[in-house]
Amino acid sequence: MLEPWIIEQIRRREEEERRRQDRPRLEVPERDERWKPESEEEQRRQERQDDENEDRDRPQRGVVIIEM
Repeated sequence: MLEPWIIEQIRRREEEERRRQDRPRLEVPERDERWKPESEEEQRRQERQDDENEDRDRPQRGVVIIEM
């Protein structure tokens, strides 16, 4: 016969496992391969917009030369 504290630990682990399995899960669909941009122009416009957004997110950097 097992010790009472061992039985309690086993019971607690089983309950935790049940709780983990009962949690709701969100299934995220993968990108559908059938989806394509409406046209090449639409795709280029989206790429330009992505580039502009990327430029805005980066801090401005530059070089300053000081002669002494």
